[in-house]
Amino acid sequence: MKIGRCTPVQKSHRVEARGSRGRKTWVKSQNDYLRQWLLRQESYLHHLLDREAPPEDRRCFICDQDGVYKCQDCLGEPLYCMGCCRSHHHSNPFHWISQWNGQFFKRSCLAHVGLILHLGHDGKQCPALTDRWNLFEEDEPEDQLEPEDLPFVSGPEFQPKENTMVIIDNLDIQMFRHGFFPASFNRPKTVFTFRVLDDFLLDNLECGTSAMNYYSKLRRMTSSMFPHLVPDRYRELMRVARQWRQLKIMKWHGFGHHSDTLSTGELALFCLACPQPGINVLWKFTRSFVMDGNFKAEHLHPIKPFDEVWLSDGLGFMVGKDRYKMHLAEAADTVEKSSCNNHWAVNQANAAQHKLESTGIGGVACARHERQMNMDYALCEASQHNMEGITRAITFYNINCQYNKHLRVRVDQSRFLEMAPELNIIPGIGLWHVHGHQDSCYVRYASNFIKGIGQINGEIMETLWARLNLISPAARGMSSPHQKECLDYQMNDSNFCKMIHMKRTLCRKYKLARNGIAESGKAFDRLDEAAPTHSKTEWLVRERIAQSSRLNDPAAMDEYEINIKKAPSKKEIELRLLEESNARNAAPSCRSVATWISTGLAIEEAQIALLVEVQRIGRRSTETQRLDIARQRNRLQGQIDGFTRSTLTHLGERFDADDEPDNLNIDILDDLDDDPADFTKTSDTWTNSPSSLRCMGEDLIPLEMSLHEGQANDALHNLRIHLCNKAILFRTTVRQAKSQALKTRAWSQVTSVQQAVSLHASIYTKTRKQMMKLEPGQEQLQKYKPLLREQLKISTAVGDPNARGQRNESLAWFWSVEVDLGGPDQSWNEECEFALRDRWREELILVKLEMDWTRNFLLWKATQWGNRMQESLDKCLPGHACYSGRQSQMYSLLAQDAQAAFQDLQNVLIEAGDE
Repeated sequence: MKIGRCTPVQKSHRVEARGSRGRKTWVKSQNDYLRQWLLRQESYLHHLLDREAPPEDRRCFICDQDGVYKCQDCLGEPLYCMGCCRSHHHSNPFHWISQWNGQFFKRSCLAHVGLILHLGHDGKQCPALTDRWNLFEEDEPEDQLEPEDLPFVSGPEFQPKENTMVIIDNLDIQMFRHGFFPASFNRPKTVFTFRVLDDFLLDNLECGTSAMNYYSKLRRMTSSMFPHLVPDRYRELMRVARQWRQLKIMKWHGFGHHSDTLSTGELALFCLACPQPGINVLWKFTRSFVMDGNFKAEHLHPIKPFDEVWLSDGLGFMVGKDRYKMHLAEAADTVEKSSCNNHWAVNQANAAQHKLESTGIGGVACARHERQMNMDYALCEASQHNMEGITRAITFYNINCQYNKHLRVRVDQSRFLEMAPELNIIPGIGLWHVHGHQDSCYVRYASNFIKGIGQINGEIMETLWARLNLISPAARGMSSPHQKECLDYQMNDSNFCKMIHMKRTLCRKYKLARNGIAESGKAFDRLDEAAPTHSKTEWLVRERIAQSSRLNDPAAMDEYEINIKKAPSKKEIELRLLEESNARNAAPSCRSVATWISTGLAIEEAQIALLVEVQRIGRRSTETQRLDIARQRNRLQGQIDGFTRSTLTHLGERFDADDEPDNLNIDILDDLDDDPADFTKTSDTWTNSPSSLRCMGEDLIPLEMSLHEGQANDALHNLRIHLCNKAILFRTTVRQAKSQALKTRAWSQVTSVQQAVSLHASIYTKTRKQMMKLEPGQEQLQKYKPLLREQLKISTAVGDPNARGQRNESLAWFWSVEVDLGGPDQSWNEECEFALRDRWREELILVKLEMDWTRNFLLWKATQWGNRMQESLDKCLPGHACYSGRQSQMYSLLAQDAQAAFQDLQNVLIEAGDE
């Protein structure tokens, strides 16, 4: 029968007890079955491995000849000779087979035993056939793949398959050896095929399918018209899937080959490209960690916490419950107030949510690639794994400026936190998060200024959270052990996928590093040629002092701080002009002229804001919206009239009320998608616009020019802020929105920010146009350049601060209006380019080392499994030996493939003259 077919079975097992008051019946719970299974776990694991070996006589079950092919989809996985395998599968052409190679069963396909499908003619070859169709010759074009995406070694070929699920009645171990997992053990009536369990786990990993949804699918496949009549085995599926998941993980990590007690973290797959002394490196290197919290992975209070069964408490990525709970009970429960900015992570972690056992999970991963595990405990756990001899670690956390201050004090005061005293922790903040901090946080914690780190990915945890968020809603109401097992399994799979794709990842990082060195080197050389020799020597000394002092005093990195002289605002300029007028005892009308001009500029800004609002509403406006616009126009016209009446006070005879006023012709940014047609001409004919009432006296032109400069400074400052906000919204809210409601809300926020960008871009364009009429000087022309529509798009350097070649010149001119590159601090740009160039050089060195570490790790794993194979043969455990051989070959092939790809990449670069 096809996957998902079910037959009626008894609902549950009952235990009867007789007493003086008659018969009493207990119904076994799912946890009772789990406790029963724990006693059988080791036996099941050994039988699972025994299935890897052929029978001692290795005979074809049809003709008694030498059996070399095993079919995973035939009942009992029988052995076949080539001829019987071919003939027996004419009616089952989609079964999977494996071929015995002397050590283990290697994946094969029915095409290799000569199976040919003939459609029509009762399964016989067509008499008119003159040429045979080769299944492996395709006439469709192949996908264009990068060289690193192609395998450099031959691997197994795969064919489609049909899954089966059959129900039988037998002893549990006998059924297990035939590929059926019994739901109970004494008199089992419900079993699950290994194939259906594997299919469910893969669905859960890739699609986030819950056990309820998966079993609902099976019921509909069994009966599309009456699925509700199919026996409900949802609870049994949940429990058996937990058991199967545990067996698979133990098998993958080699714990079926010995009976040693499992230790903390031993069922977690470690990052192969990280330095691990004694495994893939002989020297001591820096370990980098990235820390983050995921508040979507929340968990409700369990219904019966006293009746929970733990299968792998603390053995994977999730920490053990007892010690962690003792740590939480002992740790001071204080609500931190961030001394930097109002960090969301701090506030969210301190949020009281009484219905939840946990508000999320905290994780620690390797910052350059990725391991997963309240954050002190997670960091201490991670810093003890494969860290022998490593004395320097760099941590990235979006609130590290707050978190790292008293880390050592908290560790030393706790009985449950352990961290080697010789381990030096250097705090960092991912570039995406550091822009939301105080200005000083950038140079103190950004990865660009951490020596020896290369080009770090401080946001790598986001990739794992995205996968965990698939299953988090379904895991929210699970029992505590079940939730942790699901998360552990998802994290293990994430690291496995990272391992098999590491070749491609490192090849691409290698290319990026070479391009980064070339680009940053050119920028640095241009600055270096213009910099005086004494400045470069002085900077190198200051840079060494800052780097050596940062461990004990992060403020030492302020040496890198940009010298910002904030451009004066319109209010500051008005205040200065008023103070100057008072100082020279000017006439009352002259003293207030600056305020009068400033009032006119404010009215112009209000006009522009109203135009932007009218354009946003469009022609399909409601009556309420039209009334609101009419009221705003009425108020604005009143302000214009009052401004006009006060003109005679300040200009006297120089003002002619009959002068033709200018129309308010301005460029307004109206397209919310940054389309090339962003700027459209918008005209309105309100009379007596303040722009037509500019001061006509030569003595007042400097005042008006100064206030226009302040207005332009304000507009550019606000423009930068809103463009940053837009970039952050796209990076976080928009990209992370999963449901349609969240996406709608996210785009509403983007629309609001875009309207602000439109407003301030329009204000700047208008004020610059008026400045040009006042004949500005060369310095002003150089500073206040035309604003182009392409400059208002989210720049790569703003949208992706960690992008290759990030530097100031990749930003539009208005991003550096407030940066003073003259005077004693003119070397700032060179200092930043110097740091960026060094990070790219370090990146290339690290990527080359990581290529070696990756190959060494894979070879070490191949040797480890090879040793296990020999030990199993010595113990007469053929199934264990076969599985070990298969695993050894897998790691050996991965090592060969990676080494060939790395060597091929370097050969190509050498031939191209780039190496």
